[in-house]
Amino acid sequence: MTNIPETGRSTRVQVRLVVIQVLVISLLGTLGGRLWYLQIREGDQYAKEASGNHVQQVVQPAVRGSILDARGVPLADNETRLVVSASRTDLLKMKDDGEAVLTKLAGVLGMKPEDVMTKVRLCNAETPQPCWNGSPYQPIPITDEATPKQALQIRERAEDFPGITAEPQALRRYPSPGKANTAQVLGYLSPVTDEEIQQAQDTDSPYLRSDMVGRSGLERQYDKQLRGKAGVTRYEVDKLGRVLGQAESDPAEPGANLVTSIDSRVQRIAEYELNEAMKEARKQHDRNTNRNYEADSGAVVVMEAKTGRVVAMASNPTYDPNAWVGGISAKDYAELTGKKSNYPLLNRAIQGLSAPGSIFKVIPTAAAIKAGYSFEGPYNCSSSYSIGGQVFKNFESQNHGPISLGRALEVSCDTVFYSLSHEEWKRDGGNKPKKNPNDWFYKVAHQFGLGEETGIDLPNEVTGRVPDRQWKADYWKANKDAWCKYGKKGGSYAEQIAYENCLEGNRLRAGDSVNYSIGQGDTMVTPIQMATIYAAISNGGTLYDPTVGKAVISPDGRTVTEIEPQAHGKLPTSKKTLAQIDEALEGVATRGTAAWRFGGWPQDKIPMHAKTGTAEVYGKQTTSWFATYTEDYSIVMTISQGGTGSGASGPAVRNIYNALYGVSEDGEIDDKKALLPKPQKTLPKVRTDGTITSPKIAKDFAKEFRPSPSPDAEATTPQGDDPADPQQAGTTPSPENTNRDTRRGRRRRGGGPGRGGGGGHPRRRAPRPRAARPERTAS
Repeated sequence: MTNIPETGRSTRVQVRLVVIQVLVISLLGTLGGRLWYLQIREGDQYAKEASGNHVQQVVQPAVRGSILDARGVPLADNETRLVVSASRTDLLKMKDDGEAVLTKLAGVLGMKPEDVMTKVRLCNAETPQPCWNGSPYQPIPITDEATPKQALQIRERAEDFPGITAEPQALRRYPSPGKANTAQVLGYLSPVTDEEIQQAQDTDSPYLRSDMVGRSGLERQYDKQLRGKAGVTRYEVDKLGRVLGQAESDPAEPGANLVTSIDSRVQRIAEYELNEAMKEARKQHDRNTNRNYEADSGAVVVMEAKTGRVVAMASNPTYDPNAWVGGISAKDYAELTGKKSNYPLLNRAIQGLSAPGSIFKVIPTAAAIKAGYSFEGPYNCSSSYSIGGQVFKNFESQNHGPISLGRALEVSCDTVFYSLSHEEWKRDGGNKPKKNPNDWFYKVAHQFGLGEETGIDLPNEVTGRVPDRQWKADYWKANKDAWCKYGKKGGSYAEQIAYENCLEGNRLRAGDSVNYSIGQGDTMVTPIQMATIYAAISNGGTLYDPTVGKAVISPDGRTVTEIEPQAHGKLPTSKKTLAQIDEALEGVATRGTAAWRFGGWPQDKIPMHAKTGTAEVYGKQTTSWFATYTEDYSIVMTISQGGTGSGASGPAVRNIYNALYGVSEDGEIDDKKALLPKPQKTLPKVRTDGTITSPKIAKDFAKEFRPSPSPDAEATTPQGDDPADPQQAGTTPSPENTNRDTRRGRRRRGGGPGRGGGGGHPRRRAPRPRAARPERTAS
């Protein structure tokens, strides 16, 4: 026997060894299998991907397509400038984040260091403009106005300016041909953001980090066609970055050219006349407010009546779209977005909301016929109309006696429309409405296209508002709490209105209906909507989608894609009713409220149709509206806080027609002076080399088409929308500039009976306490 224990393996030890052996073999097998998969089965694929680690891309931006007017005159094109840019990636590698380099750069460029530094900071919720809203990996432009001397300094002293480049680049240019600004229609560009790159990466039009994209107007609407496709050249490089050879190259494809229906000559006339009308309005005294009219904004639309194509669209105040090129300055950004400048970025032709006043009356006229009333009537145009204890007065308390609906349009008789709308309100059940009321006056407004977008090919169009029963219910629900808190029985006018709205603001009341019938109250429209409606009356009833784009032409001119007019509906009237309305609107221009503005017009050769309107807005001066059409065109102008329709907007609209048709003040037609007697039908020619055939345009010819005022004109022309005697409108003296709203204001202050619910004026709206509103008015 020995004291040394017997050696050997116990059962437990043997099991453990077996398990370890199995694990080791399994791991080795797994590793071997993975190596086989990577190196043999997928070896070629991974080798190809690995080679990409040694490929660098160089992007050549595509030349953006031009935006042309109907004759081929460039409204937006490109020019080569010396651009100084900074690489934020390189600057952040420096200890001071590049502050010293940027300060030195500011000295060379003649800029303030803080201005240069704000250009390269990134935009976020807490960073005000100016800032960089593009990709942080893309060179950020500091200035696009560098001189050759400045660029040479930067390039020769590259070691002093790491991360800074100075190179010629093709940049957007808005040339304003003939001083036709067209800013809100054209829009502007800014750098693409990382978010936009991510969103578009799986589409048929992905972005590159170097892309500039449209932010508003046509630049945004047709961005895909205008942008083209950037070129990418790929180079093989070694690990030190040395080029070994060119791998492959995708050449840049320039963007297509957009031909518009805009005529730059008519556009200039429209902009000039709108601006002059606003300047003239500011000289006129408003006795209602005891100060001159502010005329703080306005818009005008010139549209082809038979197609809906927009020949001119002006919005005032306006701006220079070139301010955005190469990055906008802090000063320019503040001016474009500040309240002091009254928000010039807004296109008030499609975004400006206002009550339409009497130009709305064509809609209740059509509604009355739909409801079964006779066009011929007769209807009593009394001096006033009473509902309960409220008296709704006609303009100047005039009594035209029994008249037809046509004559009611000519003289703009309010009381005829008051009575018709009140009668329909009672038919629908009054304060206890039927289960399914007809609501013809509201239903027909929707059928005319109000309360919805027209479909114009410009972004951010607003819908306006038809204050029907559904809107009343929704609006009351959103504002009830605020009204109940602010309202006070027997309080001020505003408090009383709020009190009544708190109790029954969800009900369609008689006062709401009579207000609505003359285009007042909560009704809101845009100029483009009214231009579309009056164009439809002209063309026989077709409501066209307004369009600015006319055709997209490839860079070499070989492919032309025309943008055909599209209709979105028909006016809900018979041919007979439409003809009767058409005749009445011709009467407005020849013997009605607009006759004094069309004295001497060649009516036998170019039949003119018109409707004047003066809309009241609580807390503001009256809004001027003037809606017109001929066989060829529809023109609508509006001026916020500008006074009366015929008084403020009438002369400007007449001057636009004079320029279109070559009509002199004495009514003679000079075909040689006519800018566009018939709409442009042909398209401009783009040559195969990319050059464009276009006529030369004068620097500024607008003043040539504006007649000198007659020395007797001011003393012999009335200043209201509804002259007391339209037959003698051209000879009735008017010692002071006044209007229908001023006179109504004097009657109210004189203690006359109230005209609206709660003892107030039916057309004015009390200021609401802060509460939710379905839409915001841009006026």
